[in-house]
Amino acid sequence: MRPFGNDITNIPNSGSNGGNNGGNNGSNNGNNDPNDGNDNRNTNLSSEDPSEESGLSDDPSIPPHIARIGGIVTCPPIAGQGVIRVVQRCEDAKENHKLDLSSCELMQIPDAVYHLMRNTELVTCNLSGNVLKSVSPKFSQKFSTITDLNLSHNKLSRLPEEFASLSALTKLNISNNSFIVLPQVVFKLQSLASLDAQNNAILEIDTDEAITSDNLALVDLRNNPLSRNCRRKLQNFKTPFLLEISKEMDDDW
Repeated sequence: MRPFGNDITNIPNSGSNGGNNGGNNGSNNGNNDPNDGNDNRNTNLSSEDPSEESGLSDDPSIPPHIARIGGIVTCPPIAGQGVIRVVQRCEDAKENHKLDLSSCELMQIPDAVYHLMRNTELVTCNLSGNVLKSVSPKFSQKFSTITDLNLSHNKLSRLPEEFASLSALTKLNISNNSFIVLPQVVFKLQSLASLDAQNNAILEIDTDEAITSDNLALVDLRNNPLSRNCRRKLQNFKTPFLLEISKEMDDDW
């Protein structure tokens, strides 16, 4: 299945062209040209199925209100089931304030999700198990109330600086991604208590960066290819929180 992101298709309205063709055909009715009426026939063929003209799938399992999100025509039927899954989970989140979009094959967070969640104050957001390469800066503006964010098992290599405004966030999971350096914005999260950054490609960490959170209790950096220098520095680094790193012999890449 093709990953579901902001992959939407706007189908141009061919009605005006059809009308023009019809008018031209009407004015040529008196001609004996054997090609007369071809335009009419073509127009009729293209408009026989209204679902094709609107871009909606003719799959009866996809309700019309799901096939359209915010008045924008969604796309290829192959993504239909993914669209349904995302919309249904957004509807669930309106009730329990927990948005679970894990394993939805998302390449990015669709604008439609922000639209559906516009009147809901989320507490948790689970985006694990997708194929996200980045998170839009507007995420922190739209979901500013979340306390628990799971971004694990994606393809992320950076976080936007705007994440610093997630003042209620206490738990952040960025494990199993593609980070080479630990994003400095995580140390600017005022309420952060737990950071899971296991199983990335982190080589170095800036230990001089000021830590804003007074609540930080755990930073888990196990199973990262930390340089010997960085590992020694971290082992001697005095922190008010628990810092987990792998033993050199287990993690010598």
